Amino acid sequence: MNRTLEIPIFPLGTVLYPAGRLPLRIFEPRYLDMTRACLRDNTVFGVTLIRAGYEVGVPAVPCAVGCTARIMQWESPVPGQFVLEARGESVFRIQRRWTTPAGLIMARIELDEPPDPVPMPPRHAALAGLLQRLIEQLGAEHFPQPQRLDDAAWVGNRLCELLPVEPERKQKLLEESDPLVVLGQVEDLLKTLREDQ
Repeated sequence: MNRTLEIPIFPLGTVLYPAGRLPLRIFEPRYLDMTRACLRDNTVFGVTLIRAGYEVGVPAVPCAVGCTARIMQWESPVPGQFVLEARGESVFRIQRRWTTPAGLIMARIELDEPPDPVPMPPRHAALAGLLQRLIEQLGAEHFPQPQRLDDAAWVGNRLCELLPVEPERKQKLLEESDPLVVLGQVEDLLKTLREDQ
């Protein structure tokens, strides 16, 4: 049975995937309070792609599917600011949302059951090879550890992060629960990108 939680929602112009790295600079009062609460209670917040609106100012309208994020490292270089690195954990679906008087979006969410580990099938071996080359070129420090190049979901998520496509396309990939379907769609997108060059 899927678990439900009540968590704060941080709508962004980017899509977070499970195990993905998310650097953030926090300065708005509502998100400073959220950060302090997450650090104090060791709890997660939700990251969603913005469906309408902006990251700063009036609360944006979030997409219904997002990814929980846990703060892994933080510092406060000046009063009233946090510099964070968060890590994606679980895909969730918003059941109900509301906004606090401070302008923070809260939501009751349902966590998706994580897919069982699926080994990389031979037909997608080229994608694992591509990711390995990208890790070598960009530096392993930019990727979550340990590397799991034999795990279809891990490879799919990392390639989705790197794809030079619009966030709405990345959102559709996040919403797909079957890692093998994601890998097939990534292959199709890469083929289209090559043809467009």
